[in-house]
Amino acid sequence: MKDTGEKIIDPSRKLSDAVRDVKNAFADRDDVVVDMREAHRMRLDLLAAELAPVFADVPTDMDNFDFVVSSGLQPRLWIDAVSHVAMGRDRRTYRFLRDTRIGRVVLAESTDMKPVADQVTRYVAERIVERQRMMEGGVEPAVADLKRATVPEAEPPLQVAARGRGWSTFLSGLGLIAAGALVGLAVAAALFWDRLMAMKISF
Repeated sequence: MKDTGEKIIDPSRKLSDAVRDVKNAFADRDDVVVDMREAHRMRLDLLAAELAPVFADVPTDMDNFDFVVSSGLQPRLWIDAVSHVAMGRDRRTYRFLRDTRIGRVVLAESTDMKPVADQVTRYVAERIVERQRMMEGGVEPAVADLKRATVPEAEPPLQVAARGRGWSTFLSGLGLIAAGALVGLAVAAALFWDRLMAMKISF
């Protein structure tokens, strides 16, 4: 038989078989991803249950905390808008992270749930104290034994000053108008005088 140079296609090799193999590979990979996500979420749910009494004690008027486990490729237990707990790549390490202006910092990291839960509890307590201090307006001097001078109530002088500024602005505006009018009269008089002189000379 003469060789024509054409390749003989194996009839047993089909595109549908290759597509099925690829789909199976994708399904296996998706199963791994889903298993990882479920494992992460399960551990974060356990941490959330451990912290449930802490979350319940937060004052009801504080709405800056989230305390929810988000779904997605990497589930997270959100404490507030800038801090959350996520699982490490080993699926066993709890990582308490916070976003700051200089980048993300690790506040706690452990395979044991308790130290991470303790750090989250302290973080929540610090935020509550900070808010209370802001509401109360309490401040401490940066230098020891440094006292700020007492300032008398400034509202009446500010009102008087505002009234004085209002009258001075009005009078200055009136003065500018008067000055503009005088300049206009002087220019008009000069032009009129030149015309009178020109008419006098012509006669």
